[in-house]
Amino acid sequence: MILITGASGFLGGHLVRHLSAKGQRIRALYHVNAPDNKLKTLPGVEWKKCDLLDIYDVEEVFEGVTHVYHCAAMVTFDPAQHEQMLHFNPESTTNIVNQALVQGITKMVYVSSVSAIGRTDEPQKLITEEEEWGESQYNSAYGLSKYLAETELWRGIGEGLNAVIINPGIILGAGNWNKGSAQLMTVVNNEFPFYTKGVTAWVDVEDVVKIMVLLMESKFESERYIISCGNHPYKDIFTSMASELNKKPPRIYANNMITGLAWRASSLLSGLTNKNKVITRETALNAHSVSAYDNSKFLTAFPNFSYTPLKQTISQMAKEFTKANKVK
Repeated sequence: MILITGASGFLGGHLVRHLSAKGQRIRALYHVNAPDNKLKTLPGVEWKKCDLLDIYDVEEVFEGVTHVYHCAAMVTFDPAQHEQMLHFNPESTTNIVNQALVQGITKMVYVSSVSAIGRTDEPQKLITEEEEWGESQYNSAYGLSKYLAETELWRGIGEGLNAVIINPGIILGAGNWNKGSAQLMTVVNNEFPFYTKGVTAWVDVEDVVKIMVLLMESKFESERYIISCGNHPYKDIFTSMASELNKKPPRIYANNMITGLAWRASSLLSGLTNKNKVITRETALNAHSVSAYDNSKFLTAFPNFSYTPLKQTISQMAKEFTKANKVK
């Protein structure tokens, strides 16, 4: 029996579909966001509502489980929700790790993020899995929450848990077009005019799923892997999306002053309308961050694996976005 946390989410949903197609027995967990009808009716999948902060809930859903994919996480860049996220991500992982140790599971794959890896002081140097966490103006509360959750994985590994950690870049693919990374397609479709010079790692969601399964079925343990098809400027990603949607690409450089005004205006608008902030101080800062990640460790371990070219990923996203939103 395979347990998947966060199974109704973006990555979790893709993983459920992949494993169901392979004929696996799956116990898929959700909490707030129930699975849609397509996910609900997949063969071999047992859906369970579970609060990962409730140790009794966690104990119940682990019955008969042998393998765990821990995908669940709270993701927010709204300062008002930081405290909740900094509690949920590490604490839920603590409960999963503890129960996995009690149950004596065969293996766990934990989904972290490149944001949980320390930043190098040398801008031209590639960031590896060995980079230690340290203070940086570009660290996000989300990154800190995932770093703290990772420490729980390492604690579990020290106590005998067979586990690996993956640190994906920004994951792209079809999903909720008003949420997460898929929302970028909506922003580009609205011809958002601004760009920054930030750079980060990117990867196709289907590649992440395949890698998770490869690692689960492999002999590798007690390791972490940066998962990325390459490092690309945000501007290049947005321009490629705009090209696929036949929209105007971003064309106005947003310097620190402009992005600073933008997040302050967004905060004011949020206070007046009682809606979530579109831009926060964290997202504005990260838009200027140049962080290039080294993906060679995973490719050395799996030399036959090939990442999907990002142009192909964006092209497929655009097709699905156009179909879903009836864009002409």
